[in-house]
Amino acid sequence: MFFRFTKYSDLIRPMSLIVDLLVINLFVYFLPININEPILFHAYITFGWVILSLKNEFYKIHRFTKVPFLLRKIFTQFVYFFLLLYAFIGFFKQPLMSRFALAKYFVVVLIAITIIKLITYILLMEYRERIKGNLRNVVIIGKNKKTDQLRNVFKERTEFGYDFKKQFSPKAKDFDLQDCFNYIQENNIDEIYCSVSELKNEEIAKFISFADNNLKTLKFIPDNKNIFSKKLKFEYYDYIPVLSLRDIPLDNPINAFIKRSFDIIFSLMVIVGLLSWLTPILALLITLESKGPVFFRQTRNGIDNREFYCYKFRSMAPNKNADDVQATKNDMRITKIGKFIRKTSIDELPQFYNVLFGTMSVVGPRPHMVKHTNEYASSVDKYMVRHFVKPGITGLAQVRGYRGEIEQEADIQNRIKFDIFYIENWSLFLDLKIIVQTVINALKGEAKAY
Repeated sequence: MFFRFTKYSDLIRPMSLIVDLLVINLFVYFLPININEPILFHAYITFGWVILSLKNEFYKIHRFTKVPFLLRKIFTQFVYFFLLLYAFIGFFKQPLMSRFALAKYFVVVLIAITIIKLITYILLMEYRERIKGNLRNVVIIGKNKKTDQLRNVFKERTEFGYDFKKQFSPKAKDFDLQDCFNYIQENNIDEIYCSVSELKNEEIAKFISFADNNLKTLKFIPDNKNIFSKKLKFEYYDYIPVLSLRDIPLDNPINAFIKRSFDIIFSLMVIVGLLSWLTPILALLITLESKGPVFFRQTRNGIDNREFYCYKFRSMAPNKNADDVQATKNDMRITKIGKFIRKTSIDELPQFYNVLFGTMSVVGPRPHMVKHTNEYASSVDKYMVRHFVKPGITGLAQVRGYRGEIEQEADIQNRIKFDIFYIENWSLFLDLKIIVQTVINALKGEAKAY
């Protein structure tokens, strides 16, 4: 019983660090790396791993963390660790070290730590769900749609380890702030979740004071006020706290460099490995069916709303409405070969030249025709936010089913919602996930791919 209810979870992170350090140090001896100065190498990788872990917040895993987020952290950590390993050869002039053995060491360590991480993650989930250990007693302050949803999460997702105790409604006639505080104290509540919309400013201040003075974790649930539904960035201007409504990861030069490097490498692979032989075949088929150019170019809006030429394989017979009228189902302008390449998204492949030239990215919000951009900019809320980053060949909205023709207002609104989410939550792992899903969707075929 003592072990079950003691907050031992603070030991999980340091224990995980110790295990990982043992792995990266012990596995050195399983492969012929030819280390001339083993003490220096062990100190280097140990210190480097710790620094990378702090920078990447590698051990900052919450009980509600999902597996994709965990895998993304592992991927990021090992990208930097790979660079760190091979930098040792140059920094300390180790020409005798085996590069191939070092690569095998990296792969073995990657696999070992990934397995350890996943097993630890699963065991903790099972421990919380089945044995009811490592629990957090929680209460909710507020009675509305969002608080009810959170209560359901606490009750249904038992693997998260939250023991929901009670929900208080500040709007109720018998609600008393002191009674609420007494309940929290008497029932050893660990975390308090407050709905901002249902509390007055002075009540929020009292909750903050109570939580601080009684070592309770206080969290706020975003209400229906617009500012609280944003992903806020907290900064200090001298000593003055300032909230920024949007933090764009790609504004970070390192993230921008990583994404651009990936775009160049990936686009070159497609151009050399696929377009080099596919283009002549499609050129022949397209020109045999209808007279006109093999490629179709269209002016679209890109980053900072700058116009650029977006390239495609021509899938329609030449017509005057190509730049004004979006393709619809059973569109008579689409040729037979055009129907096939549109259905399989092959017509989009020339946009990898756009990616190589820097006007597009592999993944990003899909660029719209200039006419549509001008229309939606004035009629769709937050539409222009999508132009903070480069447009993409594929995007989050597309893999979630919002591609092609805009048939109703909800289509463009949902597309913008996913585009903004992507912009505010970009990561290389998310890009890879979208690319894989795009390939799967292309092989299966999509209803709106016409």
